[in-house]
Amino acid sequence: MAIFSIGSYVIWWIIFCLRLLITSSVTMVMSWASLKLNDFKKFKLYAGLTLLLACFFLVVKYFEYTAKFDHHLYPSTNNFLGIYFTMTGLHVLHVIGGIIVIFFFWMPGAKMWESDPERFVNRIEIVGLYWHFVDLVWIFLFPVLYLL
Repeated sequence: MAIFSIGSYVIWWIIFCLRLLITSSVTMVMSWASLKLNDFKKFKLYAGLTLLLACFFLVVKYFEYTAKFDHHLYPSTNNFLGIYFTMTGLHVLHVIGGIIVIFFFWMPGAKMWESDPERFVNRIEIVGLYWHFVDLVWIFLFPVLYLL
């Protein structure tokens, strides 16, 4: 298959991405748990780590896409690459959406913690559920697109 012609190290990068996203799910849970324990500083730490891991995932995806384009592998090359770029591109868009929402609650939306902490905790829980959904999608995409 043409996608692996650039070397088996690609699989290790993809596994690294999987670990990044799973770790970001853990840090997202820890940020929510910190709020349940009324530890806003730890929330900021764990939410910040979630953002950092998500951004690092996007950097890795950038290098992955760049490598494919450098090897003249485009969505129009064949059906597999069309599906691959569509699925991973949609996933990237959802990761960016999650980053935007987490960042909002990490910075300007954090004021809600002072005025209505229970509501803020609920919002973080909802964002966490969304983030877990995004990770779950990647857990299914990974074997379908990279291992089969």
